[in-house]
Amino acid sequence: MRGALGIVATLLVLAGLDFALNRAINPYIFQIVMLCGINVILAVSLNLINGFTGQFSIGHAGFMALGAYGSAMFSLGIGGKWAAGLAAAGLPAPIATGVPLAVALVIGGLVAAIAGYLVGLPSLRLRGDYLAIVTLGFGEIIRVIITNVEWVGASRGLPGIPGWTSFFWVGVGVVGVVALSLNLANSTHGRALFAIRDDEVAAEALGVNTTGYKVLAFVIGSFFAGVAGGLFAHYLSYLNPNTFVFLKSIEVIAMVVLGGLGSVSGSVIAAIVLTVLPEVLRPVKEYRMVIYSLMLIVLMITRPQGLFGYRELRWPFRKAAPGTRT
Repeated sequence: MRGALGIVATLLVLAGLDFALNRAINPYIFQIVMLCGINVILAVSLNLINGFTGQFSIGHAGFMALGAYGSAMFSLGIGGKWAAGLAAAGLPAPIATGVPLAVALVIGGLVAAIAGYLVGLPSLRLRGDYLAIVTLGFGEIIRVIITNVEWVGASRGLPGIPGWTSFFWVGVGVVGVVALSLNLANSTHGRALFAIRDDEVAAEALGVNTTGYKVLAFVIGSFFAGVAGGLFAHYLSYLNPNTFVFLKSIEVIAMVVLGGLGSVSGSVIAAIVLTVLPEVLRPVKEYRMVIYSLMLIVLMITRPQGLFGYRELRWPFRKAAPGTRT
């Protein structure tokens, strides 16, 4: 009962913020806020793989692309008709568009999760640099396929995607991935993931199914990467394969490393900082990315464990996870 009330209260707060922010801030600031939320989902989902289990995946942009294109194709083919039918039935616009968007996001997430399972099952027996090379290759294969398939727009991109993403849906995605990550960290499964991260050989000797748990983390992380891709597609209403290049994966990795591998709080804050920082530095024009890069280098030299390390902020109504400090 208490959990259900918490969910209802969270949804009401997000709906109220959605209504207020659309009217209180200008479109430029609102776009930055939306991109911050999408990047938080990406960073926390990658943290499940790189931080919780100690793996090194650099193909997250590929899973984001699968979710983006999978959800977009559903909306262009079926979701738009659903939205029109619900609107004709007299339902309010947020509900008429929200139902097909929710289905599209689930489809995008499932497409990415299935790909994560197919890639993860054979490749997660590998470790370190070998796993990084496999995931890098996967991400590039997905991008090249999308670039050459006419059905999804090929190199021209995919226009005309319904712009259904709102602050409410981005907020639901953020709350969902953060809540799941924190609850997973506090569970027996989380203890197994942390054991794999700390010493995989010892964990396997104690009976932990290391490959199974790594695949589980990979599938969950891929699912939320797909959801982030779906939100991104339905916010910009246009997809270009060049959005999902290798550098996009590096950008998300930088957020996870900067925040602290294994720290959900760190991933959230680092994703917001690294999304806002380039915009703050925009007045310096051509020196913007130079300053941005130098700041990251200095921080990694002075704080190699990231902003939080394994620590977490004191989230409301949450006990400390095993192996973490608050």
